[in-house]
Amino acid sequence: MPKDEFIGKTSKAAGGWGALKSCGRQLLETRRPLAGARTMLKANQPDGFDCPGCAWGDPEHGSSFEFCENGVKAVSWEATKLRAPPEFFAAHSVTELRGWSDYDLEHQGRLTHPLRYNASTDHYEPAGWDEIFAEIGQRLNAITPDAVEFYTSGRASNEVAFLYQTFVRLYGTNNFPDCSNMCHEASGVALTDAIGIGKGTVLLEDFEQADAIFVFGQNPGTNHPRMLADLRNATLRGAQVVVFNTLKEKGLTRFADPQNKVEMLTGGSEATSTLYFQPRLGGDMAAVRGMAKLVFAADDAARAKGLPPVLDDAFLSEHTAGIAEWRALVEATTWEQIEEQSGLTRENLARAAGVYMASDRVIATWAMGVTQHRHSVQTIREIANFMFLRGNIGRRGAGLCPVRGHSNVQGDRTVGINEKAPKALLDAMERELGVPMPRNPGHNVLEAIGAMLAGTARAFVGLGGNFARATPDSALIAAAMDRLDLVVHIGTKLNHCHLLHGKAGFILPCLGRTEIDRNSKGIRQIVTVEDSMSMVHGSGGINLPASPHLKSEVGIVAGIAHATLGSKIVDWQALADDNDLIREMMSRVLPGFGDYNARVRVPRGFWLRNPAAAREWRTPTDKANFGAFDLPKQTEWQMRTEQPGIFVLQTLRSHDQYNTTIYAMDDRYRGVYGEREVVFINPADMADAGVAAGDRITMETLSDDGIDRRISGFRVVPYDIPPGCIAGYYPELNALVPHGSFGDRSFTPTSKSVLVRMSRDAA
Repeated sequence: MPKDEFIGKTSKAAGGWGALKSCGRQLLETRRPLAGARTMLKANQPDGFDCPGCAWGDPEHGSSFEFCENGVKAVSWEATKLRAPPEFFAAHSVTELRGWSDYDLEHQGRLTHPLRYNASTDHYEPAGWDEIFAEIGQRLNAITPDAVEFYTSGRASNEVAFLYQTFVRLYGTNNFPDCSNMCHEASGVALTDAIGIGKGTVLLEDFEQADAIFVFGQNPGTNHPRMLADLRNATLRGAQVVVFNTLKEKGLTRFADPQNKVEMLTGGSEATSTLYFQPRLGGDMAAVRGMAKLVFAADDAARAKGLPPVLDDAFLSEHTAGIAEWRALVEATTWEQIEEQSGLTRENLARAAGVYMASDRVIATWAMGVTQHRHSVQTIREIANFMFLRGNIGRRGAGLCPVRGHSNVQGDRTVGINEKAPKALLDAMERELGVPMPRNPGHNVLEAIGAMLAGTARAFVGLGGNFARATPDSALIAAAMDRLDLVVHIGTKLNHCHLLHGKAGFILPCLGRTEIDRNSKGIRQIVTVEDSMSMVHGSGGINLPASPHLKSEVGIVAGIAHATLGSKIVDWQALADDNDLIREMMSRVLPGFGDYNARVRVPRGFWLRNPAAAREWRTPTDKANFGAFDLPKQTEWQMRTEQPGIFVLQTLRSHDQYNTTIYAMDDRYRGVYGEREVVFINPADMADAGVAAGDRITMETLSDDGIDRRISGFRVVPYDIPPGCIAGYYPELNALVPHGSFGDRSFTPTSKSVLVRMSRDAA
């Protein structure tokens, strides 16, 4: 195509006819559109399944139409009639398939049979479940437990995640690299230090009562579209929605509700924000510091005039510790530093701070635009500090809200997927099982990568996900995984990570979230998940399985565990046949899960109590703790000014993808069609670099580790983004993200702040 033909019109607003048309296309692609539509009517319903599209909460008052474009894509992707049977693998070698795109691999359809890699033919071949389980168990027993990496994707249910951690700890290791390590780990670390629990404090209903909502570093239109309705409803009732996001995104400006008949007929839409600021990459902490500086100044002025104070003195005195040290840092921070790092003026920040001070109830919500920097933990502590100033935590309509991505990434951590498990969990497991648990910290994702690269890891077991494509330094990780003695993949569709087989490789196909799972007595099983608001609810599939040869994730993990450990301590086969038995065990081990089986069968489930939401601070000080951190000496944006042609890159999703799953090749909200190898650049930067829309460029990472990271042939797209900042899609650009660059204390890859040199490709 001509060099700029892939750039087209953008939607006027998120949602609307574009969303409905996209849903229609996705349902047609399943080759069973009517069945797909019926399936969607059961999404997020009490007698249906939990939508796998995101972790946004479900409204307590319910809806007969509680799903979104993301949900339709996720469900139709899973419910497709397309299949990848043994005949497909007989026709295509692994070497050939490695040359296919992510899109083409996953669009072969659902996996139907358990597969084992045959090195002599370079093909995956079908084998029986018992045979495969026996071989995996034999191989695991020949490997030192700490040399095995047990990865977990956030799509896994609470039941299988709990069973998985039980098996792995009985096997003898705490190696739990988890997808949360690559996204919201900074939120967990920061909030645990600040308020005593690594979760948000709000319920979905709090968004209906907030006077102001501060949105940091997220794109709901693509990542969690159901949030758009809550932001839109907030602005319609007069609440202020203040956005801090580097790119100007459609979903954070306007939303046309597909359920609103008048809007659909007239082409109308409503605002999802009232103020929109675009900080430089890595500049959110400085922006919040500037607002805090203004709040302190306003409070001083009010007190000097005998007016009511701006700060909530009662809350600060009774419930917090450390404000004096932090305030000293705030007042010592210069406006020059704040404006330079944030890219925002003092006047901009005064407008935002004015909204905060005029609002009695404020919610602060953030996602990976905040969590994937070197100083992400410090940034989230700064947000918490800011919210403490006026007591905006522990009351209705106010609080802290990290927005998770995967539908159960928060639940996985709650039920024990943690390489540094709390002592209380390990003690409870020992009481339950009567044997000691391993106590040494295990590996997170980056530590697992390090072990693979060093050759000390010998095996990998993946409970869902696409590990090698989701991680930084994709090419290095792929080569390291191929050197392992054993690689086991559990999943529903083929992806690039499945083609990394090591010396002995297996693909184990599982049931999807939408599919019926019946036990030996014919009883329909349910699983449970936990959303971003700590609501735990049941999920039961309604579609027939894609193949009679599929097992549930619970059944697969139990089968591996039985073959590896036997059933002397745990009756794995009994647990595999009855999820209620797993939940009974969880209720004995996990705090807050008492009477689990009954509570999860109540419509919309139950709330896992958050002590901080009740102003109970389970911290060493027994109070909410202010965090006193200097701003970074230099953000990556400031480092780039030392050389010409240097930019700060962030990776992000297109509108037609979910994590590494590519549904289609379009991104209509950003005006890109039929193309993924693109880079979004400020028009002024394009002019300075001498490139035009559609030109192809090369990017190379600037790092001091001696590794050459370089990608060519990416096309230029002009976009509303701060000068010096550029953006493009993962997983394609993960090859530019160094695995050795990670957040302080979070070990999260710095995928939102990669220094790169850009150059124009030869014609």
